[in-house]
This record gives sequence, C-alpha cells and structure tokens, in this order.
Amino acid sequence: MMVSHLTDRVEPPNARALLPIMQGTCFVLIETTRFAATSLCIALGLPLALFLFVAGWDLHTLFAQLGNLSDRYLEADALRRSLFSSDLQICFLITGGAVTLFRMPRFLQRLIDDLEIKSEKERRHD
Repeated sequence: MMVSHLTDRVEPPNARALLPIMQGTCFVLIETTRFAATSLCIALGLPLALFLFVAGWDLHTLFAQLGNLSDRYLEADALRRSLFSSDLQICFLITGGAVTLFRMPRFLQRLIDDLEIKSEKERRHD
C-alpha cells in the first residue's frame, strides 16, 4: 500500500517567485522610513522657524530669547521644570501628529502610484 502526502505533490517555493514580493516589501519599508524621517525633521524644524519668526529673523535676538528661556528654566523649581517638560513633549507629539496627518494622503497616493507603475513594468517585462 502506497501512502501519498500532500507535501510530495507540492513543489518547493521558487526563489524567483518570492523576488517581486521581497522587492515590494523593501520598497514600502524604504519609502515609509523616508516619510517618517522627513516628518520628524519637519516637526523638529517648526519650533526653530517659529522662534526665528518671533525674533524677526535675527539670530542675535533669537539667542538672547533662548538665553532668557534657559535662565528662567534653571531658576524654576522641580515641579515647574517637570510641567514645562511635559508641555514640550505634548507640543512635540501634537506637532508631529499634525505634520504626519497633513502629509499622509499625498504619501499614500505616491506609494500606490509607484507600486502600480512597478507592477505594470513587471507585466510588460514578462
């Protein structure tokens, strides 16, 4: 009596068949990382732009204001420092979230378009 197993009938996966999936996955990961890094840079640069705007685009005034802010921070008690730090963290999270939400639709559309173009090129190549 001969026993046949399903694994005997299934061919092993071909490395060439996995290549488009791996390429697509790497492409999405690279683009997502690029999006996250640029969003983080924008969120970190917005306070600098705000301070420069308040200072009238003058670096001397900007550093005078930052010196005043640091002096007041060092003179404050621990509770006020903690509250100020938590306020800064909340402002950064809100700014980062707003930048990400504002940029997300364009990023997703560009990602979809790039993946469609890539799949069309693969179909023509085959």
